[in-house]
Amino acid sequence: MLFSNAIDWLRCFFEEWELWLLLGVLVVTGYQLYYYFRYLWLRKDNFNLPTDSKLPKVTVVVCAHNEAENLQNYLQILLSQDYPEYEVIVVDDESEDSTLILLEQYAREYPNFYHTFVPKGARVISSKKLALTIGIKAAHYDHILLTDADCRPESRNWIREMMKGYDADSTEMVLGFSPYFEKDTLLSGLISYDTLFNGLQYMGMAQAGHPYMGVGRNLSYRRSTFFNNQGFQGLLDVRAGDDDLFVSKVITNYRKRNHRKSNVNVVCNPDALTWSAPKTTWKQWMQQKQRHLSVSNKYTLTNKIRLTFEPFTRGMIYALLLVTLLYGSHMLVAAVIALWLIRLLIMLLVMNRAARKLQLSRMGLEIILYDIFLPVITLYDMAVNSFRKQKIYW
Repeated sequence: MLFSNAIDWLRCFFEEWELWLLLGVLVVTGYQLYYYFRYLWLRKDNFNLPTDSKLPKVTVVVCAHNEAENLQNYLQILLSQDYPEYEVIVVDDESEDSTLILLEQYAREYPNFYHTFVPKGARVISSKKLALTIGIKAAHYDHILLTDADCRPESRNWIREMMKGYDADSTEMVLGFSPYFEKDTLLSGLISYDTLFNGLQYMGMAQAGHPYMGVGRNLSYRRSTFFNNQGFQGLLDVRAGDDDLFVSKVITNYRKRNHRKSNVNVVCNPDALTWSAPKTTWKQWMQQKQRHLSVSNKYTLTNKIRLTFEPFTRGMIYALLLVTLLYGSHMLVAAVIALWLIRLLIMLLVMNRAARKLQLSRMGLEIILYDIFLPVITLYDMAVNSFRKQKIYW
């Protein structure tokens, strides 16, 4: 009765089609706000810092393909972590630069540093998965921490902070966040926004009990978990997926065995970040996004629906806003713009709250531009992927 009375009251101000359009805007805006507070509102991690005697022994695994310069810049930081007992293993994937010379030098200087290699001539779709498997097999310890050769840990406490996530014996995975170095360009701003949004999405869903992915630039799991789930078996037909698809695989198998929602924790302390350089051209970034999206068809149906509905409702808001501006009455334009502004302010609140927590740069009204174009770019990349054949990729 109350709803019916409200509709009758609104008919005094709007034509019938305007009323239905306004209701549509209310529905999609309501879903967007629910999504932001449910999945993007980053919760504080309250892990207790264990004493040194209780910290697990850790193996840091890094895969490298022609990464001599980055290893020269960042390997020293990995080897000077404030952590009681850990090792670093670098897997050389057929590098043609001076990587091997550099690795041999570090092996002589650091007793906790080891290096191995991918056999020459290995013909696989993703040699990154092969390199990771070799590195994990070579590990002496059960707790594996992954990053890339071009990543710089935020602090000497990176390993310590990530290991705080193993607060229970049932925890098998810990997800971290890995932003990109920021530059004063439109592309860099777009990449930073996209990375933060995606990071809040996978971390927020994990905190809500629905983990579906992580990023290999800052990801930890147990060695036993890797082999109990047959490693990358079943994921070898795609180039990417060494992080997100493997996380999804572990979660799916865990729920089948234990009937519990999650065995994953999230660490969002600023000291637990790893940084890497963003792509410098639009073409490179588009290719990177296409590679990441190429595995989305292997997500579970529930995750596909959850992840697809957010950009769909976002696009609907702008489509309905455009129709309103072209054909709506002044009253309708005012109402729809008011709802759009409410959503924009909430989005700014959520994103900047997370940026402040992670000690990243704040965002301003440029977020509107990113908000409009990212779904368009994603749709284009998905279309390109549907016509592309798999190639060998590191």
